[in-house]
Amino acid sequence: MGDFAFGRADDTAQFESWFHSLPGRKHLIIGNHDDEAVISLPWLSTEYMAEIQDGEHSLVLCHYPMITWNGARRGALQLFGHVHDQWAGSRNSINVGVDQWDFRPIQIEEMAKRAARMPVNKHWADVEHGNELP
Repeated sequence: MGDFAFGRADDTAQFESWFHSLPGRKHLIIGNHDDEAVISLPWLSTEYMAEIQDGEHSLVLCHYPMITWNGARRGALQLFGHVHDQWAGSRNSINVGVDQWDFRPIQIEEMAKRAARMPVNKHWADVEHGNELP
């Protein structure tokens, strides 16, 4: 979710090693600390924002936390990372940065369960009038 080599951008051998050691298909949602060396790694895709469907979950991916997004009223979960360990997120917008998850891989079901236990964002009613979150 961005900032792939945060704090190590000058050590290309190190972050290239990290990249190649990660299993699976790799997609980058570009963060504010992702420079050209990171963006030019052989990602399957690089985007500033993406909307995807994964099984029953509609997901909106952006490096930055947002107050509302496409599908927010219909249960779409927004995934972000920019704030690192400063904010875990809210009921329907969850920080999926590795520093929130003990630097381990996580499944979407685990993200959704954590989000469901979070408080509603205090600004939700300001932008989504009449749309209560369960």
